[in-house]
Amino acid sequence: MAGRWSGSGTVTLDDGSTERIRCRATYEIAGPQMNLTLTCASEAYKFNLDGRVVAEAGGAIAGTWSESSRNVSGNLQGHGGNGNFQVVASGSGFNANISLSTHGNRQSIVMKADNTFRGASIALSR
Repeated sequence: MAGRWSGSGTVTLDDGSTERIRCRATYEIAGPQMNLTLTCASEAYKFNLDGRVVAEAGGAIAGTWSESSRNVSGNLQGHGGNGNFQVVASGSGFNANISLSTHGNRQSIVMKADNTFRGASIALSR
């Protein structure tokens, strides 16, 4: 999973509209800790997600996240391993379920949220 990834997908907004987005991600892994950066943009929409997670006993993971263009941040918690993660991102006025699945040089990220950003579906490769 470590390294640079890029690809595209769609983002769904509160009004139900969707936009095509281009994305790039970077994962840095050091022991039980992983730092991630995910930047996605379209002509009218952009988000910059940074996260830091630590693997705990029994496949649990916990950490923090921030999104710089909206100045929001919060906590991450969930389970994962072997390139597959199920995480809940929560913060002030924001909750999202995130699924990340990596198979070889392909990665899928699906986010479902409960605010003006309703979700995203992203396919990346390296």
